[in-house]
Amino acid sequence: MVGSGSSKDNASSRQPVSWADSLNGTDWEHYKSPSNWIPTLLVTTTVVASLQIYRSYLRRIPGAVHIQPSFFRRRSLFGKVTSVGDGDNFHLFHTPGGRLTGWGWLRKVPTKRSELKNRTIPIRLAGIDAPEGGHFGKPPQPFSTDALAWLTNYILGKRVYAKIYRRDQYDRIVATVYVRRFLFRRDVGLEMLKSGFATTYEAKTGAEFGGLEEKYKVAEAKAKAKKLGIWSGKPEHFESPREYKSRMNSIQEQLNESKS
Repeated sequence: MVGSGSSKDNASSRQPVSWADSLNGTDWEHYKSPSNWIPTLLVTTTVVASLQIYRSYLRRIPGAVHIQPSFFRRRSLFGKVTSVGDGDNFHLFHTPGGRLTGWGWLRKVPTKRSELKNRTIPIRLAGIDAPEGGHFGKPPQPFSTDALAWLTNYILGKRVYAKIYRRDQYDRIVATVYVRRFLFRRDVGLEMLKSGFATTYEAKTGAEFGGLEEKYKVAEAKAKAKKLGIWSGKPEHFESPREYKSRMNSIQEQLNESKS
């Protein structure tokens, strides 16, 4: 008989309980005390906020394709210039957080080309156009080596800050770039215009100045008046980078037509 009673008790304990009854049976007094739920809330909030800060500001970006569209015009990149490819573009090794997160003393930027492969971001200086170097069989434009030497001397190996705007047709990131020179922050594109080794960007579409077009044009006009850099020759012999590109494209089209 005792065994039969125990079986009945076990059967009754296994009977399903409705959701409403389970709520009524919960000891809600336990959750009314802030000391029981505030620590959990704080830990959860801290973890979520930390992950968001890391993803947005501290995660290293290895290349242009990894930059989220939402970052453009909202985020900036801080890093070290590892190579200069032409008079108006270079490669940046992203070092988020800079020295505060250990870059330069705990975490080192690679120096070998093999170590840097597929780990840098190509940057195109916004708002300017430098003389074209010789590429794909095309002759170099006058002052192209001077412009390359100027930019190399100005930023190679330096830590720079880039305000990013968009990705161009060559998968480069168009940006206004700043570098520290003699304790002052300098706009690299603006300084290049002042030195006479670049023109303001002349393309009808795709021009990006970051709100600095008027300032850039004033700097260009002053360099031209002083006959600095590319403006030092006779005016009738001057050909802007945009005009040079258009002429080279026209020659290439004529060659393609003659072959066909």
